[in-house]
Amino acid sequence: MLLVQNLIKRYGKQNAVNDISFELQGGEVVGLLGPNGAGKSTTMKCIVGLLRKTSGEITIGGYDHLSVEAKRLFSYIPETPYVYDLLTVQEHLQFIAQAYGIRDWKDKGMELLETYDLTDKAKKLGKDLSKGMRQKVSICCALLPDPQVLFFDEPMIGLDPKAIRNTKRIFRELKEAGKTILVSTHLIDSVETIADRIMILKEGNIIGNDTLENLKKQFEQKEGGSLEDIFLELTKDE
Repeated sequence: MLLVQNLIKRYGKQNAVNDISFELQGGEVVGLLGPNGAGKSTTMKCIVGLLRKTSGEITIGGYDHLSVEAKRLFSYIPETPYVYDLLTVQEHLQFIAQAYGIRDWKDKGMELLETYDLTDKAKKLGKDLSKGMRQKVSICCALLPDPQVLFFDEPMIGLDPKAIRNTKRIFRELKEAGKTILVSTHLIDSVETIADRIMILKEGNIIGNDTLENLKKQFEQKEGGSLEDIFLELTKDE
């Protein structure tokens, strides 16, 4: 569903993303881990077209990632949620529904608001929302069109424990429905229980890409096998 081949993003003479390749299938949740500055957000923004890649090929559902056909297939939740100051929470959902041509959106929209405890905030303007509420609205808007592929950049930051639990539950439901999910984060415990596969970035390079079970087998004798131990071992300074 997502194919990234030889992706390079260069700033001046410095490669922020250094010739990486990977593939995601339907029904797969993949955690993209890495320390700050590893290239996670840059990779994500190149995939969704917010940054122009230096070179490489990216396809979503077989379409070039910048094509209208590809954009119809995915939703993107940025690290810093953006909402419109003068639209209410409900109007954000209505705007997304109109943009995607979704006629019967209200029931699903209200269900999403209830999931994220936003029902009583439906008439609240974007400018009056806290960071956590903005994050919840961003997630609701991304889920409303029922996309085939979802890109989450640090989705758990700013969420309360109940919202984090509900988001993990939604990830599992989306996986069971055959959706493809890429979650970029540096919060290891936020993906350890939901990811089928872990990719670890360091200085723009993929230094680990395997199932959690296989990664743990590789490191269990040396480091105890937890994802945190694996992450720290792979990303430590030489």
